[in-house]
Amino acid sequence: MVTVEPGGLERDDVRALLSEHLTEMFATSPAESVHALDLDALRHEAISFWTAREDGRLLGCGALKDLGSGHGEIKSMRTTALARGRGVATTLLDHLVRNARERGFTRLSLETGTEPYFAPARRLYVRHGFEPCEPFADYVPDPHSVFLTRAI
Repeated sequence: MVTVEPGGLERDDVRALLSEHLTEMFATSPAESVHALDLDALRHEAISFWTAREDGRLLGCGALKDLGSGHGEIKSMRTTALARGRGVATTLLDHLVRNARERGFTRLSLETGTEPYFAPARRLYVRHGFEPCEPFADYVPDPHSVFLTRAI
């Protein structure tokens, strides 16, 4: 059974997954269009971080950033290669939405890429009610970024 647990940034397997995430983001998008967070940024007080595990094995991670005024941002959604296609991303996304709702957020948004590499992520979010929107928070229009949002 997949469980979602808070924290985990100190664990080696999580650090490796986040390092892989950053490496792939920079390999896929121009540097100025990469908005993935590193370990230090994920420790910010406005960010909550979770991992998905099965029998102790890391399957994925995700974070929720409080943007203020009831608005949250999904960050650092990533699954391991072995977990892909097993519903782990949906489990994490459902957890983030539930947590955001419990914290009184009324809207969740995110930024992802336009390249074909990001197509599975875009399909996941659209399947869960996210719709295209204008850049939010500190983002600016970028031909390499897609901005999505949904009320919760």
